[in-house]
Amino acid sequence: MNIRPRRNRKNAAIRDMVQESRLGLENLIFPVFLKDGTNIKEEIASLPNIYRWSIDLLLKEIDSCMELGIRTYDIFPAIEDHLKDQSATMSYDPANFYLKAIQKIKETFPEIVLMSDVALDPYSSDGHDGLVRNGKIVNDETLPILAKMSVAQAQAGIDIIGPSDMMDGRVGVIRSALDDAGYTETSIMSYTAKYASAFYGPFRDALNSAPKSGDKKTYQMNPSNKAEALIEAQLDIEEGADMIMVKPALCYLDVIHLLKENFATPVTAYNVSGEYAMVHAASQKGWIDYNAAMNEMLLSIRRAGADGILTYFAKDFAQSLVD
Repeated sequence: MNIRPRRNRKNAAIRDMVQESRLGLENLIFPVFLKDGTNIKEEIASLPNIYRWSIDLLLKEIDSCMELGIRTYDIFPAIEDHLKDQSATMSYDPANFYLKAIQKIKETFPEIVLMSDVALDPYSSDGHDGLVRNGKIVNDETLPILAKMSVAQAQAGIDIIGPSDMMDGRVGVIRSALDDAGYTETSIMSYTAKYASAFYGPFRDALNSAPKSGDKKTYQMNPSNKAEALIEAQLDIEEGADMIMVKPALCYLDVIHLLKENFATPVTAYNVSGEYAMVHAASQKGWIDYNAAMNEMLLSIRRAGADGILTYFAKDFAQSLVD
């Protein structure tokens, strides 16, 4: 045999040299949950080792994560029900603890990158990403609220706006609002291909943001569709998205690869709560090795073409590099 592929696998040094995909901390974004109050570290039952933090303890958590090399964070607010209304007005209220916390984090750690979530569901009494009128999620009436939310977050110090709502035209409206307000350097990482998925359950537990009625299938994408992601990506890029995202990651590796092959814009992926929870549940049963499964899962997302990965594994991955 003249060709023996195993020769390039015969020892660790050669395997490392010819490795095609590389995964590092620079590729990871750590999602964290914020709650109003002080001295709060609240466990989320369906998300092991992930917590709702008050700002005082979150600052300490970010400090410890920075020591491990994590530089980018996505902050999600857990809003009390009495602050929610149909129009999500708390989302852009200057008194919003989320906006104040962003300011505090950036003052304390100016060198880190902060990403936000832009959608109505954390603040909506209906639990939907858009306005609900007569049982229907209305698109165009939602857009001005998303724009106000985005400008408020940029003003607070967010580096990357993350519209996750899947309303048509929202990237263009948000880009115009940011530019008009002087935030021309604030980036947009659009949730471009966000699918109506069964893997969001633990996240909705964390924020108590599940829809009060109906589902999200009229605005989130059909899991059967792949070509539609090309349409969504083209629109978002034309409207001003700096990065495009696929969510969830594991069941949609083909979509990540499709967008990477067709667009020069950086592609990111959200390794969502249900994907994370499955690995924990199986490892707790002794059925799989946690670190090995974590590394393989993250590497598969990277190999598919994701430049950045939002993942609850970020801290554990960082710790594994130290251990």
